[in-house]
Amino acid sequence: MAKAQAAKTQQHESNARPAPLPESPVAASPASADQRRFGTRDIERRRKVVDLGHEDVARILTIKNVMTENVDRFTDAFFDYLNHLDEAAPLLRNSAAMESARKLKREHLIAMVQGEYGSAYAEQRVRLGLLYASVDLEARVFLGAFHHVMRTVGTEIMKRFARTPQAGFEAFMSLKKVAFLDIAIVIDVLVDQRERIIGAQQAAIRELSTPVLQLRDRLLILPMIGMIDSERAMQLTENLLQAIRANRARVVVMDVTGVAAVDSKVANHLIQTVAAARLMGAVVIVTGLSAEVAQALVALGVDLGRINTIGDLQGGLEEAERLLGYKVVPLESLPKPQPHI
Repeated sequence: MAKAQAAKTQQHESNARPAPLPESPVAASPASADQRRFGTRDIERRRKVVDLGHEDVARILTIKNVMTENVDRFTDAFFDYLNHLDEAAPLLRNSAAMESARKLKREHLIAMVQGEYGSAYAEQRVRLGLLYASVDLEARVFLGAFHHVMRTVGTEIMKRFARTPQAGFEAFMSLKKVAFLDIAIVIDVLVDQRERIIGAQQAAIRELSTPVLQLRDRLLILPMIGMIDSERAMQLTENLLQAIRANRARVVVMDVTGVAAVDSKVANHLIQTVAAARLMGAVVIVTGLSAEVAQALVALGVDLGRINTIGDLQGGLEEAERLLGYKVVPLESLPKPQPHI
């Protein structure tokens, strides 16, 4: 009898709360990293942060009809608000994106009142956030439009609960907890996508700012321009060593004419770069040291005896060609070919 009662109690508790949804496979999606982050455990933690409990779910279910019966009007309210903002033009002018956005927003509003807020629900918000990110919709624009929709929804709820305004207010406040849950997810996606773009741009800039060029067979030149921090110095070393190996280089001319200043970490890193290149069988010639950089290296106690330096780039190239056995002479000094008889 006790076992039967316990089983019945357990079944009642199971029905009283939304069952956690398993994480869907998202490996094929470009947003897989975001969707994995919003798994079952994470969404439960986020629900706890906004204090979304079983009582709130019960209240939200009482306004389910309000949302579903007016979902098209609420969806229109969201995009009508965006129509007045210049910042939303990239989305509004993209017909394919607009069609997807309206469909996802409609699904979003309906899902808000279904009482199921597991990982599948979060993945819907992720898709919406990724769509906004793809058209560069700023977070503040999304927030303004979403606030407008929630105000429209709240007004309709209070009309429906005119006789019991307290119940209507409590139901709307519970729905706002879901809204804050959604806002946090979408904003996280927007920020994450922006950081990815910035990271990719920074990587491209670093790649372009430390080019290793093959001047001739076995001779590389590495022009350096701008500020050199520790991260860029590491990138420089990695690119140079890979180029030495790929091109079987024997001499590298590292021109620092465009470097305004170096600190102790960067100076030590350059010394290590020269030493690593030497271990790979390449001689490094440093050219273009400015007076300020030279004085800074001396003040930092850098052992300049371990660096082969030449005043300017032209002198460095001449020295590199000498080491490789090349000799550049004017065409006029070459013997003229004898005509064939």
